[in-house]
Amino acid sequence: MLNFERRILALLGIHHEFHELSLRLRVALSQLPLVLSVLIALPLMAVVSPETFRQDQFQLGLGVLAIASVAAAAVPWDRLFIPAYWLIPLLDFAAISGLYTGGRNSVTGLSLLCVFPVFWLAWSGAARWLGGLLSFAGTLLVVWTPLIVAGNSTLMDLAGPLLIPLIMLGIFCTVGVVKQDTAAQNRRLIAAENKLKGSLQESRVHSQLLNGVLETVDVGVTALDATGRTILMNSRQRVNHELAGLAGGTDPGDDALIFGLDQVTRLTQAQRPTQRAMREESFSDLIIWVGTGKVQRALAVCARALRDNGTFAGSVLAFSDVTDVVNALNAKEDFVSSVSHELRTPLTSIIGYLDLALDDVEEQNLEGPVRTGLLVAQRNAERLLTLVSDLLTTASGIIALSRSDEDLAELVRAALDSADPRAEAAGVQLKSEIAGTLPVRVDAGRILQVLDNLLSNAIKYSPDGGTVTVRAWAEPASLILEVSDTGMGMSPEDQLEVFTKFFRTGQVKKAAIPGVGLGLVITKSIVEAHGGKISFESELRSGTTFRLELPMDPTLMAPSIVG
Repeated sequence: MLNFERRILALLGIHHEFHELSLRLRVALSQLPLVLSVLIALPLMAVVSPETFRQDQFQLGLGVLAIASVAAAAVPWDRLFIPAYWLIPLLDFAAISGLYTGGRNSVTGLSLLCVFPVFWLAWSGAARWLGGLLSFAGTLLVVWTPLIVAGNSTLMDLAGPLLIPLIMLGIFCTVGVVKQDTAAQNRRLIAAENKLKGSLQESRVHSQLLNGVLETVDVGVTALDATGRTILMNSRQRVNHELAGLAGGTDPGDDALIFGLDQVTRLTQAQRPTQRAMREESFSDLIIWVGTGKVQRALAVCARALRDNGTFAGSVLAFSDVTDVVNALNAKEDFVSSVSHELRTPLTSIIGYLDLALDDVEEQNLEGPVRTGLLVAQRNAERLLTLVSDLLTTASGIIALSRSDEDLAELVRAALDSADPRAEAAGVQLKSEIAGTLPVRVDAGRILQVLDNLLSNAIKYSPDGGTVTVRAWAEPASLILEVSDTGMGMSPEDQLEVFTKFFRTGQVKKAAIPGVGLGLVITKSIVEAHGGKISFESELRSGTTFRLELPMDPTLMAPSIVG
């Protein structure tokens, strides 16, 4: 029925669903199938039995059908009680009864026209039991009318056509079940449609919010799928791509303007952040340079892999412009290096002349304030020269090593002997827990510098006295060295900045302990230049332990340039 109605609507040029139409139009369209069927039957009757048109019952049926059809289209049913429009199918039963009585001998099957009002009553869904009763009674009226008109009908005559009303009742029940099922499906579809609309609206809002955020942040963002295809890129990243000479979001061979830290060496495709990300790597703060000349920019790149049930699904990369920061750091390093070079030459000269002056004092056996003053000046000049050397080392990031076979135990003992006067003056006890010899191939001077830095810090940061213990032992692949103190220790916040240049803890500043915060930075550089590792454990007001691991195999040692 619905498909038939849809076809009729299409033929009439109505582009709406049936339930969206006004009640008057729905009633008129529901009457249309019966009218069309009768109009199709009339030419057939005119050919087969023209005398049928002269039958009073047939003419009455046509008249009632015409009245019902006009009423269906003309009456404002939506202003009447529901279901007032049932008057139309009841009139249809009367019209079919007349047509069947007058034309049943000419055309077979006119009683089957009852299916149209039965469908109508069943599909309306109102007063289901009453509709079933009316369907059965209306059809029964149609098939019994000829018998009643003819008169002298026996009980057997009346029982003979009962099958047709029963079939119509079955059709009514079937259509009612289908109607209920269809209505339930429609409700589910409407609920699903509303839910889908809500999800689409929420998705649209989230999409707009995401686009707004991506276009607002001053960070280039790009997302790749598992095949490396770009699925998302904000405007900031498109600018970076244009600067790097990348067209259409792809890498055009090795000619892309993507460089390493030196701003000159081009990165190969395998070294580029996008290719590393497609190898399922996750990384942070990778510095690259894109572009050339005055428009060249430094970008810090972070990448995180996306996974779907454990399977690699792509990667998201963020590109932050850090050109100003990098330039500022380079300018600071250049400034420190330049100042250190300028200071080193006069300091070397001052120390040399102080040595000559002290030699003259010793030759003339001069004692007292002159010799004491010269010694103080010499000690402070040497300390200042050491500080300048540290600044130069930190600024250049270059640790030059001259390796030789050494005994780590002897180096520790030499460092302890050198630190003993400072420890005694500070009331700190030095302990050594080293058994036997510990052969290793290192730069003895640099390792002594590491030991001096660690022992000096341990003594300085134990202002109320305490104990500094040095331990060293051999493991299968490395030598382990630990320097522990029972001093002031560090807070968890300070521990995060231990190896940062010029950093000094809050406790040290409060205690006014001298220093510039470069000793541990240089110590870490020296240890890593030897291919080793440095770590520490500390607890506030309980002390600190620094742990060094030096490889015994020279082939495990790192290059001499760090930074």
